[in-house]
Amino acid sequence: MVAKITTPKSIEAALNYNEKKVQKENAVCLQAVNYLNEAKTMNFYQKLNGFEVRNSLNERATTKTLHVSLNFDPSEKLSENKLLQIASDYMTKIGFEEQPYLIYKHEDAGHPHIHIVSTTIKTDGSRINTHNIGRNQSEKARKEIEKLYGLVRAERQEQLVKPGIKPVDAEKAVYGKSETKRSISNVVGAVFSQYKFTSLPEFNAALKQFNVVADRGKEEGRIYKNRGLVYRIFDANGYKVGVPIKASSIGCKPILDNLEKKFAANETVKESLKPFVKIKLDDCLSQSPCSMKVLVEHLKQKNIYTLLRQNAEGRLYGITFVDNQNKVVFNGSDLGKGYSAAALQSRLATGNDKSLNKDETKDSSSGGSMQKEMGRQKHLEKTIPLSTKTESPLDVLLSTKEQYDNTPYSLLKKKRKKKKHNL
Repeated sequence: MVAKITTPKSIEAALNYNEKKVQKENAVCLQAVNYLNEAKTMNFYQKLNGFEVRNSLNERATTKTLHVSLNFDPSEKLSENKLLQIASDYMTKIGFEEQPYLIYKHEDAGHPHIHIVSTTIKTDGSRINTHNIGRNQSEKARKEIEKLYGLVRAERQEQLVKPGIKPVDAEKAVYGKSETKRSISNVVGAVFSQYKFTSLPEFNAALKQFNVVADRGKEEGRIYKNRGLVYRIFDANGYKVGVPIKASSIGCKPILDNLEKKFAANETVKESLKPFVKIKLDDCLSQSPCSMKVLVEHLKQKNIYTLLRQNAEGRLYGITFVDNQNKVVFNGSDLGKGYSAAALQSRLATGNDKSLNKDETKDSSSGGSMQKEMGRQKHLEKTIPLSTKTESPLDVLLSTKEQYDNTPYSLLKKKRKKKKHNL
């Protein structure tokens, strides 16, 4: 269990963060502890008032808010009752058992986690000291709870969240076959066993971030005709370097036949992970990125590697997302038409900051009525080139098919312009 504590200056901001998640159905308020009413019967202002009444007892304190997130390993399937028990034990152990606090279960990531919002002001107006609470009380409570409930330890969990695969150093690995084979085997073995992919281009998308590529060779070549496969290292310019390594010589036997078995087996497994990737994408898009480059940076912070596929003229025609937390690969169009390269590029060009989820085609502020058509669909030919560089051999290996499934412009919500009032 990983526990993270923050002390926001505003109780309203902390509460608003969680309540917005509830509004979007990405979270649920499980319980209101030490409140007069149950969580499900209270609205935002009633919950806020419970904190403000307590905070009004101390006008001098500058830090009155405690915001905690308890994060669990993806393998841990915890019921709501178990989460409430853990939250109660944790708050007791850090000295907040008598305080009013709200427990939220968030469902917008690939791992189970809860958020707890509370106040540091006690009934007598004194303030609970939060100095070093994370290092002292929280750390001790975390270890005790891990042992009591048999949870994955924080140290182990943090290792699992990271990709844990070291990219190949192209310059060091090209000097000999043994160095190359060892470097490639480490990467391929980890990606082959841990990631969910359903095609060779998707497999290559996951490998690419570690400077490795699976190569079938030219269609007229002997390797391709014999259904062979070799693995190679590529340099910073996308060109293959070093000695090619046969798939059959790698320990996990990532040959084409075994890969195709993986493709079929991963079809159903990937479906269950699709919502988690879409939530991360929607969260990044809600920040109104001004360009594809900025969007890629936002996704990188959420542990998603983004592969942009461009043609010889530098036009973007495909996009692939590699979620390194959930170890899954999706082409943009597989997540939905609104997530294809053309649709995302069109959206970034229009500055639209609404969610692209199919079920969000209604305007909540106007009673849920469908918005009228606001313009014509933009064709892919009108998209702005991201660069002018030519295709490298690696781009060919990573490309699938061109995607012309742009979302109709009428389904993309536009930002309402604020009317200017002359004073």
